[in-house]
Amino acid sequence: MILQAIGAAEAAGARLAAACNLVGLAVRTVERWRAHPDRDDGRCGPRHQPRNALSAAEQAKLVEVMTSPRYAGMSPKQVVPRLADEGQYLASESTMYRLQRRLGLRGHRRGIARTHVTRAVTVHRAVGPNQVWSWDITWLPTTLRGTYVYLYLVLDVWSRRIVGWEVHEREGADEAAALIRRICDESRIDSNGLVLHSDNGKPMRGNTMLATLQWLGIVPSFSRPHVSDDNPYSEALFRTLKHVPAYPQLPFADVAAVRVWVRRFVAWYNGEHRHSGIRFVTPNERHYGRDEAILARRHALYEQARGRKPERWSRATRNWTPVGPVVLNPEPALRAAA
Repeated sequence: MILQAIGAAEAAGARLAAACNLVGLAVRTVERWRAHPDRDDGRCGPRHQPRNALSAAEQAKLVEVMTSPRYAGMSPKQVVPRLADEGQYLASESTMYRLQRRLGLRGHRRGIARTHVTRAVTVHRAVGPNQVWSWDITWLPTTLRGTYVYLYLVLDVWSRRIVGWEVHEREGADEAAALIRRICDESRIDSNGLVLHSDNGKPMRGNTMLATLQWLGIVPSFSRPHVSDDNPYSEALFRTLKHVPAYPQLPFADVAAVRVWVRRFVAWYNGEHRHSGIRFVTPNERHYGRDEAILARRHALYEQARGRKPERWSRATRNWTPVGPVVLNPEPALRAAA
């Protein structure tokens, strides 16, 4: 019956590989059946279930959690630390991914190409908050065709926390300088010696901006001309902003609408988003020193889970130690060591 159905599909114009994939067979299996139609199936299949396999009840619970409204739009990388914060360990990330693939639960995720180039770069090292900031400007479309508004975002490299933002109808050094002054005033930090990294855009090198940084004691740092990955933290933040599920599918109505949406995004990003670069704690938790206690609780939870079913752990539990110093654009040797 299977061979007849696949033959009918091919006669109608379908490719053999696509037809085999639809019925869950390998092309080689169908070719073998056609070469020896008088033989039996011949497939052996799994002979036993692995000792560390999830039980049916455990799989059902895991599927229930991954398909729940709260976690359905998240990857296992985000689900695992959130469950750990709630005192639950259900399975590892790899197990969740395998179950998603087997049951077809994975949605489409847009990828990004990364280029690794070995060359000398400007290096800055942060061992705590408010030591190295990164900032950039991105444009957001409006309903008026060809008209954009500009989002200014300043990020703390050590904690990944958004320390300040503004939305304007134009790009300019005056607006950027006013934003930096406001952030320093509101956060009440000692800005003397703080490094502010950016690309080489006109607002970044404008006279007003440079004079403001000098007056505040901030050290300006710039990417090299025509180098796109010298400001990685700001670029990664903009990618997160524009790929988050809540990002509007239609252009913004006006500047006020952009400000409302960005305010919600910043609150979510700083207070709820588990950032992969800082062991999946939120930027606020990292910035204000709460990450060590959270990661210690996760480690204890995983040790308990390992103690209950040691056969499921072929090596040490997941690394929940706090992230140490953060280096902006490390040298190739440092990047490899990390």
